[in-house]
Amino acid sequence: MSSSSIAQAVAIPRRQLFAYGALGLPLAMAALPVYVHVPRLYAEAADMRLSLLGALLLAARLLDAAIDPLLGGWSDRTASRQRLILLALPCLALGMLALLQPPASGAPWWLLASMLLTYFGFSLASVAYQAWGAELGRDAGERTRLTASREGFGLLGVVLAATLPGLLSPDLARGLSGFAQLFPLLLIALAAWTLAGSPPSAARTPASGSLFGDLRGVLEDRAFRRLLAVFVVNGIAAALPATLVLFYVADVLQAEAWSGAFLALYFVSGVAFLPLWVILARRVGRVPGWIASMLVAVVSFAWAWGLGAGDVWPFAVVCLLSGAALGADLTLPAALVADLAEHRGGVARAVGKSARAGAYFGWWNLVAKLNLALAAGLSLPLLDLVGYQPGVVGTSGGLAAIYCLLPLLFKTTAAVLAWRWRKVLEVVS
Repeated sequence: MSSSSIAQAVAIPRRQLFAYGALGLPLAMAALPVYVHVPRLYAEAADMRLSLLGALLLAARLLDAAIDPLLGGWSDRTASRQRLILLALPCLALGMLALLQPPASGAPWWLLASMLLTYFGFSLASVAYQAWGAELGRDAGERTRLTASREGFGLLGVVLAATLPGLLSPDLARGLSGFAQLFPLLLIALAAWTLAGSPPSAARTPASGSLFGDLRGVLEDRAFRRLLAVFVVNGIAAALPATLVLFYVADVLQAEAWSGAFLALYFVSGVAFLPLWVILARRVGRVPGWIASMLVAVVSFAWAWGLGAGDVWPFAVVCLLSGAALGADLTLPAALVADLAEHRGGVARAVGKSARAGAYFGWWNLVAKLNLALAAGLSLPLLDLVGYQPGVVGTSGGLAAIYCLLPLLFKTTAAVLAWRWRKVLEVVS
């Protein structure tokens, strides 16, 4: 399929596109508190030792990443991915209710159990939801629009999750408790919209072969391996500034009071520019469009390198540009995975085998989660190596270099790799 096919008119009505994307909002809402607020909540409200807290969080997150391919393979072996979503959502809702309301005693066991329940529900719902979207799209253009709808709602969910606890209460524990009580209601409402209003699904034959054989077979796909390589390099470039931005704003810009506004601008920009990336992809192809977004991010990091104390409005431009690039990062590579999965599935069905969209997205989600871990594992030790100390005057020079120049290097490398492999990556588009 050539890139010109993306330009063809698509048949999915807008109301069905929005219905499919709606579930992305509560799923993204669940992710942000788990990664951002839970460590502080259990350290303060439950008075847990930081060493124990860190060990439990690390163990739960590694297990969460490791099971994604297995959940993807399980998803391929069910007749209806929607049933798996229905199974996953109660686990996610109960897990969030428990996780964000720690008890006065027994907090370590409570944290571990509620974290595992939350991760199971979130990961199973996410993998099945993504694979379902790949199967709903009948061509590259439809799959791009479905992915854009899902990720656009997801960005709105991130903004809502970042602001809602503070609106509910100035106290972190009370705000998160209120958030946890509202979350199941929102999850039920938007999941019902998605399951009832999405485009009708075609009948599918569940996979029946070896689970581990299918997972291994996905990794033997040359195009997918190269797409994963670009995704890793590009993902680290995106995760590095996400890990360090609050340090940068506080100690380089000396504008800590603006942190919330910068983050809001970043995510709102991601939502606002999503339609433009879809239009660009329709005209020039997903890989060239993705590369263009990487170059926009490179410009933003180069701009940030020259900033210093008090440069609030110039950094707002950085947030605007990097947020715009985020929209493409979330939409275009995931649409390429959906195309690969459906293209390989079509080939497999032609010879009497089953599709493996779940396995593709299982590996994809594992790598996405490892990108966050790699970014933290790379950037934080480097900060220590260059002598940076949070809040200490005169130590922020190294922070600025790591925040700006490392992402610039990784983004440039990702763009070069994507350009070099563009024909392989667009093999089905």
